[in-house]
Amino acid sequence: MRLSNPAKLIISLSIPLAAGLIGSLFTMPVIDTWYASLNKPFFNPPSWIFAPVWTILYIMMGIAAFLVWKKSAWGWKDNQIAVALLIFDIQLMLNLLWSVLFFAWGSPFFAFLEILLLLFFILFTIIKFKKIDIRAAYLMIPYLVWVMFATVLNYGIWVLN
Repeated sequence: MRLSNPAKLIISLSIPLAAGLIGSLFTMPVIDTWYASLNKPFFNPPSWIFAPVWTILYIMMGIAAFLVWKKSAWGWKDNQIAVALLIFDIQLMLNLLWSVLFFAWGSPFFAFLEILLLLFFILFTIIKFKKIDIRAAYLMIPYLVWVMFATVLNYGIWVLN
């Protein structure tokens, strides 16, 4: 089935935003309890900053995926695009898994190990996206930088607790 570009855009935006919403279901219940009780590095941002930053990043990720997907005249049939979007999907699942490990399981250690894998897949996504649409790769860079910061923050929380 061939989809129009507006349909692809809606789907491309909806998937990362849905992942963020699902991740928040694991995050929100422990923000004022378990997370509030943790020792955090001095550079830990206030909790309210995370939701708007992540929302913007998920929108940028969705636009990036759309730019790649719309390059395919046949939807998912183009192998290079299919591989790039599969890698994007993997990093998105790893993004969601981090919320489960860190917040639902309360394990900064396992979340730290997992976020290292997430960083690899974000970089891999950027490399694959760059071959298809440079704008898509650039749209993923703020996400990469934020997850690098989150990695340092995650490590600090693990060490301090």
